[in-house]
Amino acid sequence: MTQASPIRPPTGPVPFSEALKVWSRIAALSFGGPAGQIAVMHRILVEEKRWLGEQRFLHALNYCMLLPGPEAQQLAIYIGWLMHRTLGGLVAGLLFVLPGFVAIMGLSILYMMLGEVGPVAAIFFGLKSAVLVIVVQALLRIGGRALRNRTLMAVAAAAFLAIAVFGVAFPLIILAAGLIGFFGARAGLPGFSIGGGHGDVAAGGVADIETVLGESQPEHTKPNLAWALRMAAVILLLWLAPVLALGLTLGWDNVFTQIAVFFTKMAVVTFGGAYAVLAYVAQEAVQTYGWLRPGEMLDGLALAETTPGPLIMVTQFVGFLGAARNATGLDPLWAGVLGGMLTTWVTFTPCFLWIFLGAPFVEALRSARALNAALATITAAVVGVILNLALWFALHVLFAQMRDAGPSWVALNLPVLSSVNLASLGLTLAAAVAAFAFRIGVVPLLLGCAAAGLALYGAGLLT
Repeated sequence: MTQASPIRPPTGPVPFSEALKVWSRIAALSFGGPAGQIAVMHRILVEEKRWLGEQRFLHALNYCMLLPGPEAQQLAIYIGWLMHRTLGGLVAGLLFVLPGFVAIMGLSILYMMLGEVGPVAAIFFGLKSAVLVIVVQALLRIGGRALRNRTLMAVAAAAFLAIAVFGVAFPLIILAAGLIGFFGARAGLPGFSIGGGHGDVAAGGVADIETVLGESQPEHTKPNLAWALRMAAVILLLWLAPVLALGLTLGWDNVFTQIAVFFTKMAVVTFGGAYAVLAYVAQEAVQTYGWLRPGEMLDGLALAETTPGPLIMVTQFVGFLGAARNATGLDPLWAGVLGGMLTTWVTFTPCFLWIFLGAPFVEALRSARALNAALATITAAVVGVILNLALWFALHVLFAQMRDAGPSWVALNLPVLSSVNLASLGLTLAAAVAAFAFRIGVVPLLLGCAAAGLALYGAGLLT
């Protein structure tokens, strides 16, 4: 019996022209939120192209999970930088968001022009039910992986109570969770004895030595303080100069300045992925700034779910409507376009900063147990925050009226049971059955609920 030949690694550097094609393909297929996007990158880059192996892919992913912002886009920047230096990171990161940016901008314009028209409103009525079920799916999927023991379950419960009942700021919850996990692991507490996560992302076992990058560290990825400081200065200038210019020229109360400042702050505190931060964005955009009505955040999330690119691209929809409705002296359409572009700029530009500044210094950190414990604890807290998001969405989808839960120090609102929307309740239950019992995919679920909304409108059951 002859022995099988060992797998030979790809030879020679990857041409930049091929990298352009690969990143364009990944961008076009980047549906389904971060889990789906990371799976697409793994399938193409690790299993198909063998640019890098399992361990290197997971190491990069673990670092990106520790950062604020969309981890899938940051992973694309990281791998692009590994393969083709700074230019490779820029191209990979920009291509990853470009299709979603164009799609959300066009859909935002249509929404502003036609959103109140009966059939269009009926489509979004149906999409809200689908989005609610999708958020619950994300909650169960992340919770099933993240809550590995009772300690992490307690962290998730505490995070939910903190944000839902007491209104504790999302960034403080994430910071506290990270510190608890880090120092819990350093102290040797059993509940925080957690190995490197994300093993479920990469099944198949492609060894680093069997890939283009191999096991060695490329020269350009080694720490270079002078290069890192130059890159940080350039990106900080590109990121923050427009914010400062808007504040000084238009005033700090102008809607464009408010959008720039709010989403700049959000870009720094958006740990835990898109679903976690959407509760924070929704509450601020609806309750603090009045840019959106509660149901419209669900409309924006539905648009983001059905288009390629990072799910956090829904912030572009928020910035579009906020500027279109509150900018004075400008045509609402053009104000919305400018607001959407501004939101996208301040949301995604810092992603390049986190990678170019930090990645060279973490390439050698292959097994940092305390950092893995901090990540796992943050993810557990994120489960509690996503539960709050699901509850918040459910209340606004299923009920027309809300009431205060009690004392002023309690942030939770309760529904007025008599205000339940029976059509929305029935459609949400049907969507849940389709998703959980029949395992209908995200896109068919969204299309089916949109069609059901139109059918209800045609039957005269929606006003």
